[in-house]
Amino acid sequence: MNEWNVNWPAPRWVKTFATTRQGGVSVGEFGSLNLGDHVHDNLQHVALNRQRVEQYIQVTPYYLRQVHGTQVVNLDLLNTTSVPEADAAFLTQQGRAAVVLTADCMPILFCHKKEKIVAVAHAGWRGLAKGVIGNTIKAMGVSANDLMVWIGPTIGQQYFEVGEEVRDAFVMHRQEAHKAFISSHAPHKWFADLVLLAKQQLSELGVNHIYGGEICNYTYADLFYSHRRDQGKTGRMGFYIWLDAESESVV
Repeated sequence: MNEWNVNWPAPRWVKTFATTRQGGVSVGEFGSLNLGDHVHDNLQHVALNRQRVEQYIQVTPYYLRQVHGTQVVNLDLLNTTSVPEADAAFLTQQGRAAVVLTADCMPILFCHKKEKIVAVAHAGWRGLAKGVIGNTIKAMGVSANDLMVWIGPTIGQQYFEVGEEVRDAFVMHRQEAHKAFISSHAPHKWFADLVLLAKQQLSELGVNHIYGGEICNYTYADLFYSHRRDQGKTGRMGFYIWLDAESESVV
């Protein structure tokens, strides 16, 4: 199973797994480890890919129906057949993994430095503008200062051209957000830095331990899917976080 390194100094009981596009059975533009069941891939291939991941991580993944919103799900209360409409999830129990799927949008993993609680969020520009990061931290019910965050592969600023409405959605609420936008050669167009926008929000909320965010998925076509690069005909990577049943007391 080909995975991407989640490089952060999380507590030993926090476990993570991040897929690339390699190591599955999907073919064509979905080759080969597509985990998205909504992108017109062969659903049998998707099921086999998800099964491979589950067998590898040895916990049950709980997938979401992502809608670029701010809804956060408590996975401790979710039954195994539910697929809620949400873009973030948290848990405190063992045996299940929180997961989001991406192909340009930002995957964000959260963990507490001392308490056994973890979360994951799917943050494209709409989710960021609406407050998915703040909602996730609020749902976790812990101090933001005690959280650690890792930002996974996300579309880089040089490839993410947006309109005035996207810039306005951020700048009208946070003046410093203008630093995350560079004017394009096209009229009324901007290149947006999603990672910087997320870091600004995290810092404002009180999160001081932020890792990752250096990798542009658009750049590495052999490793990562990209919705924009591949004009919508592409798969999805998965970003998983869970609590290790073998690691017990906090020291």
